[in-house]
Amino acid sequence: MTVLPMRYFGDPVLRTVADPIRSEDVGDPAVRTLVTDMLETMDHYGGVGLAANQVGVTKRVFVYDCDGDRGHIINPMWERVGEEDQTGPEGCLSVPGIGGTVTRAMRVRVTGVTVDGEPVDREVTELLARCVQHETDHLDGVMFLKHLSSEERKEAMKEIRQSEWFNS
Repeated sequence: MTVLPMRYFGDPVLRTVADPIRSEDVGDPAVRTLVTDMLETMDHYGGVGLAANQVGVTKRVFVYDCDGDRGHIINPMWERVGEEDQTGPEGCLSVPGIGGTVTRAMRVRVTGVTVDGEPVDREVTELLARCVQHETDHLDGVMFLKHLSSEERKEAMKEIRQSEWFNS
């Protein structure tokens, strides 16, 4: 297992839409290694989720570990279930030390496949629902900062410009 280098805000790969993983490549050793390394990287940085483009790979896969529910989803797609929203704090491993308040769906249905080709079709809530939406946004080239209020976004951008990681 390998801890992969994290990509930070400002890196163009974070604004890149990830390519789907072809069905014939799902169980490929390179994809298995990517998932294993992404889990190791997420653990190393203390995250609850990590999308492939956060480690410079433009493939449609993310890993997660939310409240003891740990796994990965290849080619994820989600849809809102119900009208209830959740509003709460959100951060990102690619924007260390910066957070904000984001409103997302409370419950979503997520589909995709595992590295073993097993179908994923789950209804998830709360933190895992937030994680699914956040990581899928990454795979679509969207960062959580886009979901902040204009005031919070301005403050976050000011903090980013002053951060050590952004200026190095």
